[in-house]
This record gives sequence, structure tokens and C-alpha cells, in this order.
Amino acid sequence: MYRFQIIANTQMGESIGIVGSIPELGMWDVTKCVPLRTNRDRYPLWWTDREIDIQPSLDSAEPRRVEYKYVRFDANGNVRWEALGPNRWIPIDPADQSSTIVVDDGAFGYLQPYPFGYIEGSAVKMPPAQGSQGLKIVVIGSSVAFGYKAWLFKGWVWLLAQTLQEKYGHQLVNVSEAGTNVTSTIARFPSVVTPEKPDIVIIALSLGNEGLAHCPPHQRRAVQRRFESGLQQLVKMTREIVARPILGGVYPNNDYWPEHYWLLKETHNRLLNWGVPVLDWLAAVDNGQGRWKDGISSDPAHPNTIGHRLMYEAINLDLFDIDKGELAQEKQRFQKPNQVFVYADKAGFQISANIEEKRLRISNSSPNSYTIAPYWQELQTTLQTQAGLIPGIYLAKYAQQGTLPFFAVQENGAIATTMEIPSGADLEYSAAFNLFAPNNSQLFFYDGHLGILQADKHHLWVINESDHEYNVHPMWKEVRSALKAMPEGVYEDPLHPDIPFRTMMIGKQGLESRVKIPAKSAVLFQYKCQLSDISRVAIIPLGDRCAVRMMLYKMEYDGPAFPFDLTRTTNIADIADIIENGFYDMWNPSYLHYNSYIGRIYHSKWTGLSFAHEVEDTDNAAYDMSPVFERMRQRYTARSERFWYTVKNCDKALFVRTGLADRGGVIDLVSKLEKQCQGKPFHLLLLSPQPSDQFLDIPNVLHHDVEFNPDRMYDDLAHWMYCTEVMREILESLGVSSKNLFWCPPNPPKELETK
Repeated sequence: MYRFQIIANTQMGESIGIVGSIPELGMWDVTKCVPLRTNRDRYPLWWTDREIDIQPSLDSAEPRRVEYKYVRFDANGNVRWEALGPNRWIPIDPADQSSTIVVDDGAFGYLQPYPFGYIEGSAVKMPPAQGSQGLKIVVIGSSVAFGYKAWLFKGWVWLLAQTLQEKYGHQLVNVSEAGTNVTSTIARFPSVVTPEKPDIVIIALSLGNEGLAHCPPHQRRAVQRRFESGLQQLVKMTREIVARPILGGVYPNNDYWPEHYWLLKETHNRLLNWGVPVLDWLAAVDNGQGRWKDGISSDPAHPNTIGHRLMYEAINLDLFDIDKGELAQEKQRFQKPNQVFVYADKAGFQISANIEEKRLRISNSSPNSYTIAPYWQELQTTLQTQAGLIPGIYLAKYAQQGTLPFFAVQENGAIATTMEIPSGADLEYSAAFNLFAPNNSQLFFYDGHLGILQADKHHLWVINESDHEYNVHPMWKEVRSALKAMPEGVYEDPLHPDIPFRTMMIGKQGLESRVKIPAKSAVLFQYKCQLSDISRVAIIPLGDRCAVRMMLYKMEYDGPAFPFDLTRTTNIADIADIIENGFYDMWNPSYLHYNSYIGRIYHSKWTGLSFAHEVEDTDNAAYDMSPVFERMRQRYTARSERFWYTVKNCDKALFVRTGLADRGGVIDLVSKLEKQCQGKPFHLLLLSPQPSDQFLDIPNVLHHDVEFNPDRMYDDLAHWMYCTEVMREILESLGVSSKNLFWCPPNPPKELETK
């Protein structure tokens, strides 16, 4: 008995039928076709309302082939065949007559090279064991391992089970589940694999189910790392139940593009070097671009019956020609700790490794300290040949003051980091790779070099595997957003709390501070307090030129631009008036005039205001300023929004103004700033070459008799750096540092704005 179903998007009044080469399907006469039905809950799926009895041929024991097509009827009864060319077909086998077979034909108009059908209400059964003394093999994987899209689910696993039973007497049990990934497979493993007491476990998962094909580009490396780490964890779990692991290799997906394919091959090559047998499928089914070869897939993620057979034929059956005595010896080896003594001297310095778990232990019972460095050639050679270290970062199990919480391993297996090992030290390091495995941590971000992972709700690892320092800041959208998942608060490096840029502030919008991670290092950030427990200071430049912005840039205190950062404002009274008016008219085209000779845009309402950085080389400003004005509207609207967001949300505002100022203008500006701050603490820091006594006794005003000329800074980098150090000293004297700096997000939340 057979039921047919297909996806068809139809219009009101249209219907679908099936017509084919046998009387039960109308003998190609559309007036005798079998109608399909649908309903509101299952549309656009259409299916035959009754089971169709198609009998095998009485003339032959071979499967009978029935051909057919779907037709679409409009409201007037006019018929349209689904496609020209080859017909759909199904095999009618005498062995398949005991149950109802559901024929799933995909989508109307898209003919498959090989049909897909399954027995209704029943999973495919593996070939029965014949009471032999062979091995027990369990396959745990996803839908491809389950047999999905192979006829009657008889995919590569079913074919393998049949062969292994016939050739070696092995029994195969398939506990695969559609849609599963490494995380869910790790969770299922104890309940579906362990009770089977297998001799061999085949782990057959895909990067597709991890989301590689459709995740944002910045998440692809994280998907890859999580997948590989998860596979390693499953290998470890297999050995813990004293079974031999075999890995199913990676395979294509028709939604992969060149970068996906590059990652696919990278994972493929790494699997082949793990020391675990791999079912190598890629060469057999890949078209050379990360997609299935023509005619062997049913949909982007799944092979059809032909593709499943190619995967089966690519399996090296010698992997299963295993002597039971050999397997028993292997099981005994894995029951013992895989501890290797790598190096020891007579004084009490000793190094051992657990290769399987990617751990290294360093102990020093001598009265002397030791230095592990690249130039200690004898030790490095021993590490390379015996320790089995993998490239990347290793993390200390219990980091302590005075000991390095990490070390880096080169591609050749040598330690690249200089490490001081004090007397009495007993240190254990584990590969950061282990941390990426599901259930070991929550992976927030990984780009192939920088990894950000939550160890628990109070600890966060930031791991830099690259050869350069990473500057992690709120303007990095993907990182900022990823850290929304972390509990809000202030996090610090407990081992080095006084190093600049080792304070991580996390708010509702994610990361709110700049953090610097040295090359080939790892930093553990520990929760310290709530954001409300510290007083965060916002530095808000008010002109007269871009000197403050330039110095903040060199100090790496710069964030998104504010309205006065890239302007010239010679009149302090203009600043007061612009702020009082909420920046209204600051970028109004009615008040803007471009001087093409000087290359500046001047403002007619606030005559001390001008712009030098708004006209770009591609603009034809002499004839059409409209693109410039539109760009200014967007830029300065955003900058003013950041200004008001910062004033409202910081704990204290430090407004900074360079250039000469008069006492009356300062008093007026302070009065208007006080109104806008609405009781929030603030200071106006004046930096100008004039006597400070001119501003004595003005509340909230601080003055330094210094000159910061941006033109001279541009011309002389040494002078720029000198000015920056002076500015840093001034800020430090006011208690402002990277540990309490308020960072405005690039795009402030609309609901929190005040203007």
C-alpha cells in the first residue's frame, strides 16, 4: 500500500492530482488521476486521501518500476503538468508489501533523481543479528545517519549493517536522531549508547546541524570550534565506556559557499590527524565546492539513495576487521590513566602529560625556580615528541598570583611562552580547546583567533590565539551584542587588577568598556560588583577643535563621535547656545555655506562654528551640496543622540573645552550645562594657554594652563604623544581611568534617550 504527498503552493480554487503508468494511477489519463487533498493545518502539504494498492509484478522477482507525475487543476478544471522531461518513479518490491509506504516527493515541479519513501509509523530496522559472536557497533548521529531521504531509510548505516553482519558477524545498532547536533548528542549519549555496552561507537554528525550554512559570517568559526570540541568530547565519552570511537567524516551541503567549504575542509583535515579512525566521505560525494555531486542529493542537507550508497562505498571495511583480543587490549589501555612522564630532573622539577585529555602538569619540589622558555631546547624537544600538546592556549586549572594563568603552544608542539615556575609550584594546565566543548562553557564569540566564553555566571574567559593584541571595545558590534548574554556588572582580571583595560563593564546592551588582550594569552575576568557600585565618568569634548578627540584616540579612551569632535567652534557662547537648543539647526542646510576655496562649511547662525571634514572627494560640492547635507544630517543626528544618552546615563560628566575662553562665557556655559545635567555631578575642564585665576570660584570649573594645538600634533607625532601624556596625567588627577570610564554605545537605545 502506498500514500503519496507533495508540497504545492496553490491559489484559491486550484487542486493537485497524481497520474501515472498503471491503472491505479489512471494510465496517464488526467481524467482518471488520483486527487490529493490538503487542509488549513497542513497546507501547503497535499496528500492522497486513500492508500493505493500497487502490487509487484507477477512475472519477475525483480522490483517493479512505476512512473508518474503530479498535475495542477485550476478553478475551471484546466490542467497543467508539473514538468516536462523525466517522470517521477518508485520501486515496487515484493519485500515491501507488508506495510504502508509514504512517498514523500518534495515540492511540486522539482523532480528528484531518486525517490524517497518510508514505512508509515515505523523506523527502519537494522538487519537482524544471527546469534554470532561478532562485535556490537552503535551508530549515534543525525538525520543522514538515520537514513533520511534514502528509500525506506535504508541509508549508509543500513547498508553498512548488512555488510558487517554478513562479512564479520557484527551487530549494528542505530540510535541516530534527526536534527541532533553535538550538544544534544552529548546529552543523549549516556541514555542511548552506554546501555548498549558497545565495542565500537560511530559518531556521525554534521556541521550543517550546528548551523554553519545559515549563521552570520562572524559566527562561522565559533560553529566550527564548537563542533570539533564536541566531537572530541564524544570521543572521550566513548573511551570512558571502554569502546573504540570511529568518527563519521564531514560531508557537503548545497547551501555552502566558498568560505563554508574552506572551513569544511579545514575540519576534515583536522579530523584525519586526531588519531581516531574516520569514515572519509568528502572525496566521494563532494563536487569540489562543498556541495553534493549532481544527482546524489534530495535536498541541500541530505543525500538521496544514490548519495547514501556512495557514502557507504567510501567506508573502508578493514576498520571493522578487528581481532577481539586486540580490542580487549585496547580497552585495557583506555581504562588506565593516559599519564606520560615527559621530563624530570634529580632536583624535583617534573612535567607529565595526559595526552587524551590534553592536560599538562608541572611540579617543582626543588628549592629553586625554573624558567620554561623557547631557548630550553632539551625540554622543548621532549615536549614536542612526548607531551602531545596541541597548538593554541593552555589554561591553568587554579590560577594564582605569581604564576602565569596560561601558556601558548606553537604548531610544532613547543611551548612559546616564557613561564616562571616558582619553588613549591604544582600547576595543571588544560587546552583551551576543551573549554569550547558543549557543556564545558557557553561560547559567546569566536573568530578563529579570539574566543569569549562564559565559564560560569561569575567568570568569563577571553582567549587570544593570534600573534597580535586584540582590542575589544563596544564599537565591535558582534562582540558587544554577544556579551548581552552575560549577567550585567563589572568584571576584572583578579590576577592583574591594576593593568589598564582589564576592566570589563557589561550592561543591558552588552559590552560597555574597552578591553585589551595580549597576543597568545588568556585573561579570566571575574565578577566584581554591579555597575551601579562604581561611578562611571563620561568624557565629553566641547571643542574648540579636535585636539581632545585626538588625545583620547591615542589613549584609547575614544568612543563614538560627539557633535563637537570634528568641528571648529571659536566662540564659547555658541557652544552654550547650541546645547541649550538641543543642537537644533546645527546641521540645518539653511544655515550652512560651503567655501570651496578654503574647503570648509560655515554656519551663519553660529558664526564661530565651521566643519572641515564633511565634504568628501567623490562630492561635487560646487554644484550640489545635497549629498553632503544628507550625510551631515545622519552623522550629527546620531552624534547628538549619543551626547544626550551619555549625559543621562553616565554617573558623572567631564566636559572638556580647549582654546581661549572668557569668564562670562564660561559662567554662561556652566549654567546651561547644569540645567541639562539635572543634578548629575559634572565638571567643565578648560585647557587653554591663559592664567587659571581668570576662572577662580566658578563652580564645577577646572582649568589647566596648557595648549593643545591639533595642527602641531598632526605635524609632529612626538608632540602628539607628549600632549597625550599630559592629558592622561590630568585625567588621572581627576580619578578618571579605563577602570571607570563611561563608554557610550554607537547606537544608543531609543527608549533611553532624553532628546
